[in-house]
Amino acid sequence: MKTLPESFRPFDARMLAVGDGHWVYVEEVGRKGGRPVVFLHGGPGSGSQALHRTLFDPARDHVFLIDQRGAGRSHPYLSCHANTTAHLIADLELVRDHFGISRWMIVGGSWGSTLALAYAEKHPERVTALVLRALFLGTDAEVRWAFVDGPKIFRPELFEVFSRLLPPDERVDPLAAYVTLLTGPDGPSRTLAAHAWNAYERTLSELAPKHAGLPETVAEGARLPPTPIVEAHYIKNSFFLAPGELLANAHKLRDIPGAIIQGRYDLLCPPANAHALAAAWPAVRLEIFDHAGHSMTEPGVMDAMRSAITNLGDAAQP
Repeated sequence: MKTLPESFRPFDARMLAVGDGHWVYVEEVGRKGGRPVVFLHGGPGSGSQALHRTLFDPARDHVFLIDQRGAGRSHPYLSCHANTTAHLIADLELVRDHFGISRWMIVGGSWGSTLALAYAEKHPERVTALVLRALFLGTDAEVRWAFVDGPKIFRPELFEVFSRLLPPDERVDPLAAYVTLLTGPDGPSRTLAAHAWNAYERTLSELAPKHAGLPETVAEGARLPPTPIVEAHYIKNSFFLAPGELLANAHKLRDIPGAIIQGRYDLLCPPANAHALAAAWPAVRLEIFDHAGHSMTEPGVMDAMRSAITNLGDAAQP
């Protein structure tokens, strides 16, 4: 990515102690005292990126980009200790209170949309609006679709390689096998599993991926890609949500305006999730892009998010 203009660079960044030995990285972008917005990255575990800053209007928005526990520049890196959805919600409240923000808009995609919903359902009085992309409701059925059932149908050759990287006796349930490896002790098998999972998920996130292969070996001492480790921890624990929790509590969003930006051919988070939530949340506007997959960089998605952020932000102004 090209160097961002000065207006998209953080004007402040700090590490906040949130308890349990965790320090969370927070950067501020835009105009201090402007419309308060918090951005929630995906994964879990991916961390916020420079590209995420460009969703906002630096002349009007006061944006907080947070690296969640174990992710990005937060410390300790890849730590899954005391790392649950409830912890992340509490961290958001700590950040909000630390900066003296009474209410803010929440923007998030994929896992970021899950965390945004969980936070908004617990603290609806703190949320001015929600802008969600690639909606994920945090259920075991969605995970199985994303990593097993969907790829079997739409990318069977990729699923075959993904399974073949496992020992023969573990291929009956490759999802469980990978989660066991990724949440297990360090070693060459875990490192290879992390790199394979990372490439697999990246390929599934794009409608027309440029690179669709999976690594079958990794160099000795290769660095672990972050997302698979934290993500597997959350998958193993059903994202620390009760079955169907977010949809069942959607009535708590009734007074919060929102937008869902959804790719028609999102293999990881298909439109059925967004449709189900929209049916239970009358204040939301669902926009589906027919030529897009999961990634934020798919055609039309970022522009739609920017438009929704602007419109909902304007409507929330006193």
